[in-house]
Amino acid sequence: LMIVVAIIGILAAIAIPAYQNYIARAQVTDALSLASGLKVPTVEVMSQKAICPTNSAAVSEGVAKADTIKSKYVNNVTVAQVSAGSATAAPVCAITATFNSTGVSSGLISKALVLTSVDHGGSTDWTCTSSGSTKIDQKYLPSSCKAS
Repeated sequence: LMIVVAIIGILAAIAIPAYQNYIARAQVTDALSLASGLKVPTVEVMSQKAICPTNSAAVSEGVAKADTIKSKYVNNVTVAQVSAGSATAAPVCAITATFNSTGVSSGLISKALVLTSVDHGGSTDWTCTSSGSTKIDQKYLPSSCKAS
């Protein structure tokens, strides 16, 4: 009986941290999904008006107000202009998904996931990052967001 209890204890010691990491990665995927939903309307505004919509205070250019784009784990998703465009380049926009301060994995509390536009002369790609004081630990990020 003692051997069985010891084996169960060892298995639990391995399984619980792995499960907690799995839950955190699932929550990051939720944030990425919400942020990705704003790519198309943001690119439409960028291509038509050469600006980035800003949804922090109100509905802007067809992008919903930031605090209405949320989920069980994400507090809000904002769109903002990082730098102005030029005659040959589109402006650089950032879509930021900020996690709640409660009800999320401990490694994600009030952290942020940022999608930043990259202009390729007619097409727009997005980079996924997390840095600064709101940096998410690399082990929770999807492979498309991890630093090389």
